[in-house]
Amino acid sequence: MNIRSSFAYGALAMGILAGCGPAAIKLDPMQNTVGTDFNKNNFTEEQYKNWGHADLLTDTIPGMSVMKAYTDILAEREGTKVIVGVVDSGIDINHEDLSSVIWVNKDEIAGNGIDDDKNGFIDDIHGWNFLGESNDENLEMTRIVKRGDDGSEMYKKAKAEFDEKLNYAKAGLARYEELMAGIDGAQGVVKEALGKDVYTVEELQNITSEDESVAQAAKTLEYWMTRIGSVDEIKEQLQGGINYFSDQLEYNLNADFDGRAVVGDDPYDINDTDYGNGDVIGDLEHAKHGTHVAGIIAAARNNGVGMNGVAHNVEIMALRAVPNGDEYDKDIALAIRYAVDNGAKVINGSFGKGYSPNKEWVYDALKYAAENDVLFVHAAGNDSKFLDEAENYPNDQENNGPEFFDNVITVGALNWDYGQNMVAGFSNYGKVNVDVFAPGTKIYATTPDNEYEYLQGTSMAAPGVAGVAALIRSYFPKLTASQVKHIIMQSGLASDAEVVVGGDPGNKQPFGDLSKSGKMTNLYNALIMADKVSRKKIKL
Repeated sequence: MNIRSSFAYGALAMGILAGCGPAAIKLDPMQNTVGTDFNKNNFTEEQYKNWGHADLLTDTIPGMSVMKAYTDILAEREGTKVIVGVVDSGIDINHEDLSSVIWVNKDEIAGNGIDDDKNGFIDDIHGWNFLGESNDENLEMTRIVKRGDDGSEMYKKAKAEFDEKLNYAKAGLARYEELMAGIDGAQGVVKEALGKDVYTVEELQNITSEDESVAQAAKTLEYWMTRIGSVDEIKEQLQGGINYFSDQLEYNLNADFDGRAVVGDDPYDINDTDYGNGDVIGDLEHAKHGTHVAGIIAAARNNGVGMNGVAHNVEIMALRAVPNGDEYDKDIALAIRYAVDNGAKVINGSFGKGYSPNKEWVYDALKYAAENDVLFVHAAGNDSKFLDEAENYPNDQENNGPEFFDNVITVGALNWDYGQNMVAGFSNYGKVNVDVFAPGTKIYATTPDNEYEYLQGTSMAAPGVAGVAALIRSYFPKLTASQVKHIIMQSGLASDAEVVVGGDPGNKQPFGDLSKSGKMTNLYNALIMADKVSRKKIKL
C-alpha cells in the first residue's frame, strides 16, 4: 500500500568552519519527500536485527539513520568518552558485547571492603545495586493498599484498580491454563491418530476418523497453528501468559508478599541510604531487561559478534534499581543522584508506574540532574494510554502544566512498518507528556550469558534515544543537556500520516499529534543540527 507522506526537517543553513576545532559537517539534513512508497512487507532476518538503525529514505524503514550517520558524518571524526547511567534491573557486565563498554570506577579498589573514593558506596566498581538480593516486588498500587485506607483519593483510586487487576489476573491465569490443557489434550489425540509428534496444517485437515474427539482435536490444533505456528510455538506463547499472570498473583498483586524484606532498609526514609551492594548484575534471569537496554545504547560496534549499539565512545554505568514489579521512588531518586555524582552525562530510565507516593524525591533528583547538566531519557510506557489524561511516573510536570526542568525527554515506540501502523500498538502517547518517538518493536539486542533476543516496548525505544544523546554529547561536548534534548526533538522526521493508535484500527490520529515534537528520532539530522547549534549558526 502506498502511503503519501511528507517530511519536514527545517531549513538549516550550512555551517562554515571558523577557527580551530573539528571541521563543520558540510551536509544538508534529509529533505522533504512526497509520494514515496515506504511499505516494507518482506523483511530479511538481517533487516529485522538492524531496522532501528536503518534510514527511511534509503532503506524504506523508519529507523534512526544510525548507519547513515556513521558512514556520512562520524567516519573521520573523534569524540570524547561519555558515561551513560542505565537505571534498570541489572546488567550482565560480562557479556561478550558489553564487557568492553562497562564503566569502571578507577578510584575504587575492588573487593577490599573500603569506600576508597569516599563517595559513600563501598566497592562500587561498575555502579551500584540498590535492590540488594531482592528481585520480585509488589506493584505500587499493591503497596498503597497494604498500608491501609488513609482517606486519600490516591488510596481510593489504587484500591479500585488493584481489585480490578487482581480479578483480571485470576481470570487470565485460569483462561491460559485452560487453553494449555486443551492443547495438551488435542496434541495427545492427534499424535495417536497420525502416529507422529510433528505434522502440518494440511495433515490435520486430511485426518479422517469416525471418532468425533479426533476431529475436534484436529480442528483445535489447526485453528491455533494457522494463527501462531507449530504446536511448540503455541505452547511457548501460552506458557508466557501463564508465567505473566502467575508472577502477578505471586508477587505484583500479592498483598502478603514483601520483596523488600531482604534489602534491610526503610524504603520510605530517603535518609536511610546505607543499603545495597556493588553487584550490578544481580540474578541473571532478572538482568535480561537491563542487559538488553545497555546493548541498544552501546553494545560494542563492529567487533564481529552480536549486534551494534547506537553509540560508541560510551561507558555504561550500571544502576540496579528496577525489580520485577514497581520500583521504589527512593531507589530511583538515589540512583539518579549516584549517576550524576559519578560522572554520567546521560541517564536512561526504561521503567515507569502509575502511582508515585514519594514523587517529590524523584523530582528533586531530576532537578539535581538538571543543575548538573545531565539528560534523563525516559520510556513513555506500554499501556496504550493517552498520557495527557493518565499518569506515568517519573514525569517532569504535573496536571499538564509547565515542565519543572528542561532535561527530561520522554520516548514513545515506533513499529518498523511505515505508514498507518508505524506506532507500536502498546505505546503510550501524548501531545504534552511524550516528546518524541523511536524504534521499539522487535528490537534485537544483548541478553545475559552472551545471548541476543528480540524484545519490544518503550523500554527499547528510550535507550535508542539515549544512544543518540550520548553521541551528540560525545562530539559536541559544549552543548547542554537542554540543547541536546531540543536538538533531538526538532531534528526528527515528521510525517503527515494518519496512524493507528493503541492498537485499535478504529482509532486513527495524525502522527504529529501523538507527541510534543510530532517527530521520529533521527541521528543523522540530529548531528547536523548539533553542529549548527554548537557553531551558533542557528538557535534553538
